[in-house]
Amino acid sequence: MRQTNFEELLEAGAHFGHMKRKWNPAMAPYIFMERNGIHIMDLHKTVAKIEEAAKAIRQIAMSDKKILFVATKKQAKQIVADRAAEAGMPYITERWAGGMLTNFQTIRKAVKKMDAIDKMSTDGTLDTMSKRERLQISRQREKLELNLGSISDMTRIPAAIFVVDVMKEHIAVSEANKLGIPVFGIVDTNSDPTNIDFVIPCNDDATKAIDIILSVMVDAIKEGRQEMKMNKAEEDTPATIEVKGEIRARARRTRRETEGSNEVKSEGNEE
Repeated sequence: MRQTNFEELLEAGAHFGHMKRKWNPAMAPYIFMERNGIHIMDLHKTVAKIEEAAKAIRQIAMSDKKILFVATKKQAKQIVADRAAEAGMPYITERWAGGMLTNFQTIRKAVKKMDAIDKMSTDGTLDTMSKRERLQISRQREKLELNLGSISDMTRIPAAIFVVDVMKEHIAVSEANKLGIPVFGIVDTNSDPTNIDFVIPCNDDATKAIDIILSVMVDAIKEGRQEMKMNKAEEDTPATIEVKGEIRARARRTRRETEGSNEVKSEGNEE
């Protein structure tokens, strides 16, 4: 797994927090010092937290589950979209629709609506409609694609969410907390880390720092998936299949012997 570089984070400005007057006292354990009224984060702790989060994300990827990446702020949108797509994970970068997690079935219906419009386009149904109707449906499709296109493959609630700027994405964090979904978050000095399961203390406006952290997470996901494939391949080898067959056969014999023994005991009791 890729190791986080302290110097790389320093050069990226990951250590710069907000003005002291805007700080959240719950972030005190991650603050190194104050300089010119600005809090400076302890990058040694940032490095440790990145590695901790990467290990956890790797485990999730090994179980072939989805991690939903969330970042609607301008500085992080494109980075998150690119990195999440690279990892084959769903992401939200335009707008968090209320109920995205807590009312997931409704969101799935909207995604299916998108699929239905695509089918209408291919089977010729749209050609039978008026120009005005086609335009309305086209606009509806564009809106759905903008907000939900990046999660169209997410058929069930994600195993975890990764959030850039937990204050801005507080609705996403709240929904995940309600459902018991683990939250990974890049947390600045003005934010509350209390409801974040994996806190990564970092400047959430520094694009380079965000990219460094997401690169580590993507690498961890790729490693987890690779290990999952290797484990599956090992399970499918002839030797493994043969061993499993022997175990099942032995279990069946044991079950028959046990049932036979129980029948004999039952006959003895009747006599």
